[in-house]
Amino acid sequence: MSKGEATKQAVLERAAAIASRIGLAGLTIGSLADDTGMSKSGLFAHFRSKELLQAQVLAFARQLFVDQVVRPALAAPRGETRVRTLFEHWLGSTKDRSSACLFVSASAEYDDQPGPIRDQLVRDHLDFADSVAQMFRTGISEGDFRRDADPEQFAHDVHGVMLAFFHASRLLGDPAAEARTRHAFEKLLADARA
Repeated sequence: MSKGEATKQAVLERAAAIASRIGLAGLTIGSLADDTGMSKSGLFAHFRSKELLQAQVLAFARQLFVDQVVRPALAAPRGETRVRTLFEHWLGSTKDRSSACLFVSASAEYDDQPGPIRDQLVRDHLDFADSVAQMFRTGISEGDFRRDADPEQFAHDVHGVMLAFFHASRLLGDPAAEARTRHAFEKLLADARA
């Protein structure tokens, strides 16, 4: 990696941390310059516009989420173990307020704002829901889950459980948020088992 690429990667990491705290919409080249101590012109050379900065931060967060959550799940044995691994890594990724948190906050920010950032968020969420459904489908084929279980419904329900966790943990500061989330996930699995 060249020095310029390494600098850009470090800036994207910092920008993702800022965006997870203040929101993706609030992230600008100026606010990033203030936070990092870099010049606006230096940052502009890397990103060219606020929208491109936000799009690249979203791409960085997506790759981080894939590396932290999806890849470890895909490396796990097929079936319930893979679904559990996905859940554990997803829950674990929330503890450092990183990519998972950025996707939740950006979804709320952009849900009714048409444009390329919203379009990418929609694609990312649909891709992830498809991944969860496919992991669940392999659990059906492995005999871990009922043949009549609905993979898309499971993906929807586990996402709802995780959104409830974000709300209870981050907004409400509920000390029981993780325990409640684990309980809800176990109920989903129990309902789906063969």
